[in-house]
Amino acid sequence: MTKVGDRLSKLLAALCALLAALCVASPAAAAPCYYATSQGSTGPADWQTYCWLDLSTYNDTTARTAAGQNFSFTLPDGTVMTFNMRVSGAAATSAASPSWTGAAVGNTAFLGIAGRPILYQTAAGTTTVQITGITLTPPTSGTVSAYMFVGADGESSNGGESLSFQTNGGNWQLLDTAGPISGSTYPTASGAGTNTFSVTGASGNVGAYIVGSVSPTSVTTTLVGSGLQGTMFAVRFASIRLTTQISGARLSAADQFTFSINATSGGATLASGTSSGTSLGPFTAAALSSTAAIPITLNQSMAAGSSSAIAKYRSSLSCTNSATGTGTVLPTNAITTSYNFGTLAFGDAVSCTFTETPFPHLTLSKLLGSGGRQFAGDQFALAINQGATVVATTTTTGTGSTVTNGATAQTQVVAGTAYTLTEAASGTTTLGQYTAVLACTNAASSATVLPTSVGGSVTPQMGDVISCTITNTRRASNATLDMTKTSALVSDPLNGALNPKAIPGAIVRYSFQVQNSGPAAVDSNTLLIVDTLPLQIAIGSAAAPIFTQGSPTSGLTFNSATDIRYSNSATKPATFAACTYTPVAAYDPAVKYVCLRPQGAMAGSTGTPTSFTISLQGQIN
Repeated sequence: MTKVGDRLSKLLAALCALLAALCVASPAAAAPCYYATSQGSTGPADWQTYCWLDLSTYNDTTARTAAGQNFSFTLPDGTVMTFNMRVSGAAATSAASPSWTGAAVGNTAFLGIAGRPILYQTAAGTTTVQITGITLTPPTSGTVSAYMFVGADGESSNGGESLSFQTNGGNWQLLDTAGPISGSTYPTASGAGTNTFSVTGASGNVGAYIVGSVSPTSVTTTLVGSGLQGTMFAVRFASIRLTTQISGARLSAADQFTFSINATSGGATLASGTSSGTSLGPFTAAALSSTAAIPITLNQSMAAGSSSAIAKYRSSLSCTNSATGTGTVLPTNAITTSYNFGTLAFGDAVSCTFTETPFPHLTLSKLLGSGGRQFAGDQFALAINQGATVVATTTTTGTGSTVTNGATAQTQVVAGTAYTLTEAASGTTTLGQYTAVLACTNAASSATVLPTSVGGSVTPQMGDVISCTITNTRRASNATLDMTKTSALVSDPLNGALNPKAIPGAIVRYSFQVQNSGPAAVDSNTLLIVDTLPLQIAIGSAAAPIFTQGSPTSGLTFNSATDIRYSNSATKPATFAACTYTPVAAYDPAVKYVCLRPQGAMAGSTGTPTSFTISLQGQIN
């Protein structure tokens, strides 16, 4: 941009600033200071440590009197900063940042500074700004031993323009720079390390300098603007930044964290921030540029709207200090949500991070595959077990394909401990009517091995948020037979029927219970039970079979004279006709197989399995 273009653009910007200033009420001479809300593309890493003085109450008429204009600023840590400002030369006003489209501050660095932090010329010429009687009064819990007064180019120093800062405090230090909106040109600077820092303008888009002086009571700024010029001021003593990051994953997508820097005495919030979105952070830091040594406490809590309690996370705090030799004690992996930091020392530039790691959590859920339930009343009991202890369970409700109450609570478990994931039938449900598949996911990226089958186990680690689902798909609509065999002692040769023992000669009754849990009936006259007798048991003509219908009834019949046969074959007979041996004794040791043939078609289940029981009497050899 040419110098003429510079001047025209700046004059337009100055006109806007002047019109805004005319709307400002008579000066209240009390204001805060503001942090930038964003670093910008060229902003320094420590951009959040500058608290820029709000000059919204500036009154050019008052400032030009012999008494000047008094200012009072309440800083974030409660310190009150006061000074007197006298202005002479070309007129000035306060302006918002950025002061114009070509300024570095507000466009490429230190974005979003609130208020009107720039003292801006409204006409070409020389403006002298004398700031005297700088006094800092700390809150009752703090002291001020030293602080830093910051000066910066609030506009852009172009050709024919200049800017200088004089201090009666520590020599000016070049703290940071703000890059130009394009290119890489900076004005010429001189005087770093002395009590006068000067900037000589350059044509085109230029960057800006930020300088600081330790503990001045008086600062004089001279602005020379052939196309207008501006300056801005900030204050620093020491700085601390606090943020949060999440290790592993959130327990719930709704979980967010609020982190704050509080005054230890009284608990006033000096700076705070909150995580957002789905990223794991670190998030935009809460920044405090403190001008007083006051005790502070760093706190972490759940933000409003979160689903989980802070106790569900392990909170650890670590801090670093880019300054050396200050003696400030820093925490490293301190397990806490509230840390009494103490006081910052002058020059500290501390960065702290709360790391939130969820304690391991498990959830077990139920889904139904194609076709839903085999029977309308089928339900499933899910359980997360640690050894013999059930740590979480749920039993489903619902009908058809609808699963209600289908997930255990998200359950906090112990890292490094194995847990099994199981299901059981509830009520009359038969798990054999379903195929079951287990699938697990971990919201955290970890090396934890996830189970792949029902009844499998998992050993979660810190940060793991594991969700597993058992999907049950009903089998085809066939008959499904299950048989259980039980026995009960009837008598023995010594005790008779009173508390009999399983000794040679004892009589025992064996029972076979058969259930059809499938929805289809068994083909008529196809049911055959062939029982292989153990060597210790003899059965013969005293078998005395008893047939008992279940509930619901099986629909079968059994004739004890014609529907039981025996075999002494060396191999198990495949058909009822192959069972051809006739016992020669009440308990014949030659009998190796008993063949049972109920007649008819065994009915299918309608939700409760149909069943029958056949019992036989034998003797222990």
